[in-house]
Amino acid sequence: MTDRKENPIGKGYVQIYTGNGKGKTTAALGLAFRAMGCGLKTYIGQFMKGQHCSELEAAKTTAGYITIEQYGKDAFIRMGKTPAIEDVRMAQAGLAKARKAILSGKHDIIVLDEIMTARYFRLVTTEEILKIIAAKPDGVELVLTGRYAPKKLIAAADLVTEMAEVKHYFQKGITSRNGIES
Repeated sequence: MTDRKENPIGKGYVQIYTGNGKGKTTAALGLAFRAMGCGLKTYIGQFMKGQHCSELEAAKTTAGYITIEQYGKDAFIRMGKTPAIEDVRMAQAGLAKARKAILSGKHDIIVLDEIMTARYFRLVTTEEILKIIAAKPDGVELVLTGRYAPKKLIAAADLVTEMAEVKHYFQKGITSRNGIES
């Protein structure tokens, strides 16, 4: 791996990985892994996630190149009329940590995993995400993942990839597998 340099990526852009297909988090993790090979450091804040997942174990082996923090409970959030106060509190605390990480100068890439879904569940707002985008320093790449990206955020991004589900084995009753989906 190469030594870390001042602003190694040049101008940082805003990327969105959205859609109903599998692969949004996986793509962001792949980017972090690729960046590590160039000596870049990535911070990943996972919204609405608090359960154990294999990427947490993998990040322990990256010697400080990839940092992952989770901002959620270890249970799925169900869409209701109003989100649970605890879910909102955890997402807002995560947003504050993400903002601090973006401005810290310690990371070349910031991934806000499932932030689009957190917005859909009304745990964070489109305006709060737009403020994060506006505050992003030039030398930081910002990656936002999750289903249901709204038009305002798509317009604010430099790159948008939509994962489209064509076929998925979950429809046959196959559950999440370690190392593949979790």
